[in-house]
Amino acid sequence: MAISKRDPFVFGGAQIPPGKRVTTTLPLSLLSDHTPVSLSVHVVHGKLPGPKLLINGAVHGDEVNGVEIIRRILRHSSIKGMAGTLIAVPIVNVYGFQTNTRYLPDRRDLNRSFPGSPTGSLASRLAYLYMKEVVSKADFGIDLHTGAIHRSNFPQIRCDLSNPDARRMAMNFGVPVVLNAALRDGSLRKAAIEAGIPFLVYEAGEALRFDEVAIRAGVKGIIRILGDLGMIRKRNRDEAPAEPVISRSSIWVRASEGGIFRAREKLGAQVLAGSNLGTIASPFGDMEFPIESPTNGIIIGRNNLPNVNQGDGLFNIARVDDPEAAADAIDVFQDDWEQGE
Repeated sequence: MAISKRDPFVFGGAQIPPGKRVTTTLPLSLLSDHTPVSLSVHVVHGKLPGPKLLINGAVHGDEVNGVEIIRRILRHSSIKGMAGTLIAVPIVNVYGFQTNTRYLPDRRDLNRSFPGSPTGSLASRLAYLYMKEVVSKADFGIDLHTGAIHRSNFPQIRCDLSNPDARRMAMNFGVPVVLNAALRDGSLRKAAIEAGIPFLVYEAGEALRFDEVAIRAGVKGIIRILGDLGMIRKRNRDEAPAEPVISRSSIWVRASEGGIFRAREKLGAQVLAGSNLGTIASPFGDMEFPIESPTNGIIIGRNNLPNVNQGDGLFNIARVDDPEAAADAIDVFQDDWEQGE
């Protein structure tokens, strides 16, 4: 059967022929010294028709795991001969990435600035350009994040499970915890969903640090999504991912006092209401305050700093209906990845 000829993919004024991959740039602005700044986008336009998937990293400029995940995806043998179109943006917040900071030079959070405005702040202008020139070209999207500086996140997916396309991607990604997270005003995920584009957020690791387990799990998750969307051929050796545990909400356990924080529980640990998570101690050794879990759940985020102030977030706990099932799913995940799958 003859294969119909596919149209070029038009992006940033360029026409990308079927079967080609191109890195192109979108001009952003000039720095104060008139150095030009641009957004780099890599497009893989398959010979065969199919969906258009956007993957992006470093919406927060210090979240580097996503940059490495996308680099490995673009080198992956599976995308040779791919159908559809892959739009890859390793670094969205190019300003913050250059200075190893979460924010833009105006100190605004890009992920609270979408859908943006062409006449607003620097963050708002970047958000507007990204929505208009990049997100609008996609049928599906995956936004790669980590914890903030000095905080680690256990590999997890955050999405709107009421959206059937987002739910399917979330359940097939292959991480043990899926958080049915509310849409935050100004976030890329909310702006994309309101534009009719199902979007996932993959959270794993810590800002400014490579986490090999988080990176490899992210790569494999995206490869699974590409296969599930019919963009690449599913490999026979790929097993279906273990059923993730769904959490409907999460809660931060905060420091009741300032002092020296010593964590007892690790990321991914199952905890019960009232169980001891660690302690906060006076640096003089004369006082010690226990930290207790307020709920049953799984630790999906943790503060890595020993010195804490009153009110600092220490543990992020995902509430789950069946902690034992969640612990089993996490054990399977950790056995696969920590033994070098």
